[in-house]
Amino acid sequence: MQVVNPEVFTFFKALSKNNSRAWFEPQKPRFKALETEFKAFGETLKASMNQTDEIDRVKLFRIYRDVRFSKNKTPFKTHFGMSFNRKKPHLRGGYYIHIAPGESFLAAGFWNPNKEDLFRIRKEMEMDADEFRALLKDPTFIKAWTGLEGEEVKTAPKGFSKTHDNIDLIKKKQYLFIKKLEDKAILAPNFQDEVIHHFNAIRPIFNYFSNVLTTDLNGVSIL
Repeated sequence: MQVVNPEVFTFFKALSKNNSRAWFEPQKPRFKALETEFKAFGETLKASMNQTDEIDRVKLFRIYRDVRFSKNKTPFKTHFGMSFNRKKPHLRGGYYIHIAPGESFLAAGFWNPNKEDLFRIRKEMEMDADEFRALLKDPTFIKAWTGLEGEEVKTAPKGFSKTHDNIDLIKKKQYLFIKKLEDKAILAPNFQDEVIHHFNAIRPIFNYFSNVLTTDLNGVSIL
């Protein structure tokens, strides 16, 4: 079973203290070796996930930061970030792994839904959110994840009532779920199994959103 190299944490701790091109360039071969290993971990995880899901793409994000619009001008990220995209259009939702010393986590859900998908989700919540709320109370889900997170508008989106019973769900701009992880959990031999366990626990919610986003307001398929 593919495991995460503990050198990943050693490297990123050093990079955090020496976040400059002058330090990084001599260390680049060391980083590229770790990057290659982590890509292999991601591909192994994808193969395991595809026994019960359909992951069509794994993306390991670049270490180089886009500093054009950021006050933080350090050139390098001090973490690995990897996303797993489900096969569209019939499957929706995405998974993410973030590996950083003392700040690792798993994430799942909808980080940046397009305006059409966001509107469709909000309309579903406006009509009936009972099924979604029940999924959030499922014991398997509660053990694996924290509650619903994500950015939201201050009162209500345009066209929706701010006094609606489900306004707490309607005003969301993101529908995210986070699971924080300790460093020792990342380095454990069973880390891959743990990731799959957490990702499987979110599947009923993904199934719900997939059904919503592939049907119209009358429940008729749009595919």
